[in-house]
Amino acid sequence: MHKQALVIGSGPSGLMAADMLSAAGIPVTIAEAKPSAGRKFLMAGKSGLNITKDENFESFLQSFYDRQTPLHPILEAFQSKDVIGWAHELGLKTFIGSTKRVFPEAMKASPLLRAWLSKLSKQEVRLQTKWRWIHGDGRAFVFDTPDGLRTLYPDVTILALGGASWPKLGSDGAWTSWFAGKNIPITPFTPCNVAIDVNWSPHMITQFGKPLKAVAFLTSNRKVRGEAVISEKGLEGGGIYEITRDLRQNQDLKIDLLPDWSVEKIANALSKPKGKLSQSNFWRKALKLGPEKQALLHEFGHPLPIQALDLAKLMKSLFVQNEGLRPIEEAISTGGGIPFDAMDAGLMLKSMPGVFCVGEMLDWEAPTGGYLISAALATGRWAGVNAMDYLMK
Repeated sequence: MHKQALVIGSGPSGLMAADMLSAAGIPVTIAEAKPSAGRKFLMAGKSGLNITKDENFESFLQSFYDRQTPLHPILEAFQSKDVIGWAHELGLKTFIGSTKRVFPEAMKASPLLRAWLSKLSKQEVRLQTKWRWIHGDGRAFVFDTPDGLRTLYPDVTILALGGASWPKLGSDGAWTSWFAGKNIPITPFTPCNVAIDVNWSPHMITQFGKPLKAVAFLTSNRKVRGEAVISEKGLEGGGIYEITRDLRQNQDLKIDLLPDWSVEKIANALSKPKGKLSQSNFWRKALKLGPEKQALLHEFGHPLPIQALDLAKLMKSLFVQNEGLRPIEEAISTGGGIPFDAMDAGLMLKSMPGVFCVGEMLDWEAPTGGYLISAALATGRWAGVNAMDYLMK
């Protein structure tokens, strides 16, 4: 079968699509605008790459929002156990952390990416770097390359161009203008998994970089147990990322500084004589309230209530004055993109036969913790398999 496949973008979803096609004997060219492959993937793995979450499919699915039901069969076809098996096939050992997140033993993305690119090279996948896509009509795709303009005429194309977060690494959302020119609908991008913006008082400087543990975050919709980091820009980390969608809709945020304590228990502890202890030391001893929590209490609760019961209520529901979410360029991921109803069940554009879309280009969102990479891999695999079926027709 003399067929050619083109993949534009070398993130996890693009590489997985190329893997599926090339393993079936289809020659694949990957066009990457940057000087090397998988740049955002490598950055995501710098602080510890979690490739999936070790939980049953029903629990896993709950982290993906209802409007994304077309994504469900895609995720089901490549579940957590399959992601782990895929990593093992690449020669990487994995382990499951205390939060059920799955990590490569090396804790980095670079060994996994090297092993994967080596496999793809053996499958005769051709990786072209510094190839920036500038035009296409669904049949011909034109690239600006170090050797001038090049035009490819693939039989099937996978677009893996990312969302609009971390533009310096390649996901700049520039492809949306091409889609607009083709009258293909696009849901506006929104920041996901991003910090909340807080204009701190000067006294908070000493707390920058400190972790905020054993707390719960309260939005207008729910209460979530999690952790965060107090940064110069605001609050960031897994606990905040999990509620990004809620905060985007309503930026009201409260913190329960002592989620394991009832109001009554806190009030009783506060009512005991403090003797010669300073207020700070008394809170530390009576409530195990660390300096970072005390700093937040002063930041957002000043002037503090005098009565123990009122102070206890404040500690359980401390309102965080904030400016909303940080800019989309600082987000780990984005929501928005191509709505599922613009594609068929195989992720092929209805208005452009032979052109498939994968990864963060699609309109879905999920928190960090393995869900993002799992879904990127699953969509790439799904599109690769369906692109193969399309070529067979």
